[in-house]
Amino acid sequence: MTSTAIRPRERDALLQSLRAGVVPRIGQRHIQVGREPEVKALVTDIDRISDGGSAVRFVIGEFGAGKTFFLHLVRSVAMEKKLVTAHADLNPDRRLHSSGGQARSLYAELMRNLATRAKPDGGALSSVVERFVSTALAEAQQSGTDPSQVIRARLAHLSEMTGGYDFAEVVGAYWRGHDSGDEQLKSAAVRWLRAEYATKTEARSALGVRTIIDDTTVHDHLKLMSRFVRLAGYDGLLVCLDEMVNLYKLASTQARNSNYEQILRILNDTLQGTAAHLGFVFGGTPEFLADSRRGLFSYPALQSRLAENSFAAVGLVDYSGPVLRLAALTQEDLYVLLTKLRHVQAGGDTSRYLLADDALTAFMYHCANRIGEAYFRTPRTTIKAFCDLLAVLEQNPGVDWRQILPSVEPVSEANPDLAPLDEETDGRPGDDDLASFRL
Repeated sequence: MTSTAIRPRERDALLQSLRAGVVPRIGQRHIQVGREPEVKALVTDIDRISDGGSAVRFVIGEFGAGKTFFLHLVRSVAMEKKLVTAHADLNPDRRLHSSGGQARSLYAELMRNLATRAKPDGGALSSVVERFVSTALAEAQQSGTDPSQVIRARLAHLSEMTGGYDFAEVVGAYWRGHDSGDEQLKSAAVRWLRAEYATKTEARSALGVRTIIDDTTVHDHLKLMSRFVRLAGYDGLLVCLDEMVNLYKLASTQARNSNYEQILRILNDTLQGTAAHLGFVFGGTPEFLADSRRGLFSYPALQSRLAENSFAAVGLVDYSGPVLRLAALTQEDLYVLLTKLRHVQAGGDTSRYLLADDALTAFMYHCANRIGEAYFRTPRTTIKAFCDLLAVLEQNPGVDWRQILPSVEPVSEANPDLAPLDEETDGRPGDDDLASFRL
């Protein structure tokens, strides 16, 4: 373990997040353990996106096994490699396909969470547009031409894509607001790009465009955004969607299949190379993938495309396919993780460690006796309990860990995705079915 100091902001953010049972947004590199082949596979995808290609991955892991942490780690690597990232969790109000605004809501969430290396916490859309304008101004100054002509020329090829004409018009409106000091026009342009206009009339009044980003155009505009961030000087766009199991939970068969059709469209676009500088990472549980009644494998076209390599058996692996199964952490991995958490809590100062190595072993033995092997295979509650133990020791100097260890009660987490689901609504209209009948 190195003695490199850890910034207080990162230390506090890490410990507070882990004690709350949520994934930290910063400092993941300080506590990453194991899964080196999986990380390398995603880095290869990121390099492919930077080179003008596309990629799609389904990160599959048990509940509590670290999928969300893995997705956050991949996002941080992508930002370091000059990609723009967008992430969102699916829920009943955010999905890939709908006729009631849920798909537009998902796109709006992705744009709110747009992040770059300079703005890793999201809210980077305005910065990306501003950077595009700035690079265009620099090019115009260097060539001695009118900035508006340079901007039109750079956006010309976007106009040939689906939805591209109005996209280019909106960016042009942002430039006019920038040039004239019209903050209201700039704000209207950013609102349009964030899919915050609910009606075409409102958008036409503010910007003079005839379309908006709606439920039917989400994927088209993600492809446009990937090209646009490239024009702004970045290397591509990586979209991370977590909690995909919410599609598996949809009661309406029609609603599920409509969402799976969107996944199929994304899969075809990326695997066939029709998308450029664009990647998708989906996070889900094994049920979301393999359930033959509700999961992706219930949709034959997806099952054939996502079938795993039959030769990768008997200890053999293949990390090149679209499905990436996260291996469970081993006991050795968890021990390394506990040493890293101890290091983080001490701010990187080895002289401030609150626990010796034998205490870490005793803690693991205690957890194994309480909840069995789940303590390292799905380690969220174990990590939370360990951070709680460190917090008590820090605030009560002189207390021996042996006195309080028996009171630590880690609880094995139950997977809510395995709870009884609503019955199928085949033949009975669900939300999406009813919406399709509205005029």
